[in-house]
Amino acid sequence: MANLKELRSRITSVSSTMQITSAMKMVSAAKLNKAQMAITAMRPYADKLTELLQSLSASLDSDSASAYAEEREVNKVLVVAIASNRGLAGAFNTNIIKASRDLYQNTYAGKQVDFVTIGKKVNDIVSKTHTVIANKSQVYDDLTFVNVATIAEELMVLFTNRSYDKIVVVYNKFRNAASQDVTTEQFLPIVPVKGNENVNLDYVFEPSKEEIVEELIPKSLKTQLYKAIRDSFASEHGARMTAMHKATDNATELRDALKLSYNKARQASITNEILEIVGGAEALNN
Repeated sequence: MANLKELRSRITSVSSTMQITSAMKMVSAAKLNKAQMAITAMRPYADKLTELLQSLSASLDSDSASAYAEEREVNKVLVVAIASNRGLAGAFNTNIIKASRDLYQNTYAGKQVDFVTIGKKVNDIVSKTHTVIANKSQVYDDLTFVNVATIAEELMVLFTNRSYDKIVVVYNKFRNAASQDVTTEQFLPIVPVKGNENVNLDYVFEPSKEEIVEELIPKSLKTQLYKAIRDSFASEHGARMTAMHKATDNATELRDALKLSYNKARQASITNEILEIVGGAEALNN
């Protein structure tokens, strides 16, 4: 059994860790509330904008199709991997790294696969084995639509100048504080709507449908990327809050177990001292 000094030291260490994890849990809970409200308010707008764009695009003839919707043979793929700048969030970052690895090992095996990373954790791992053409982790320093729009514009240029044939985004989609879904979405070319049965052609467009689509496409793509990063941001705080909650519970159990061991060791030590005193007294009497 460990000596009393060692047990006291371990109890102090575990108690300090428990205080840190508990504080991190509360901080993440506060940040999660704000991030959750932001993504919840944004989703309906982003989804409706994408739906409108797909419907309008489907009603256009092939000659009027946008450069952003051009389907071509996929030889060069760009993966936008969205994670976080910090750890201590359970499997949050690891899941993105695994999903990215699956893309270049299986889905696009034999193709040229490059990366744009958003998050230091995923950049540190992916950059060791693959080409990272840009690391945009600084966007988390000031997460605004304007800053994300700049990244989206760069991606659009890479597609239209044929540097890449397909661009996909990998991120954690926020479901709730305890659950996030790893999601892979095609960013470019624009995913066409399935079938034309839901496309209403009775509208009168002013200006023309073509002009409206060309105006909507950049805005829709910027919004799509912003939504993905916002989803990931909310998921990060949810994952960290859950991880720190579990860590605090584990630390509490370990501290209680160490205290029990300490009390047992202290009791055994006191008992031994009493026995020694009694033994000495008996020896003197004899």
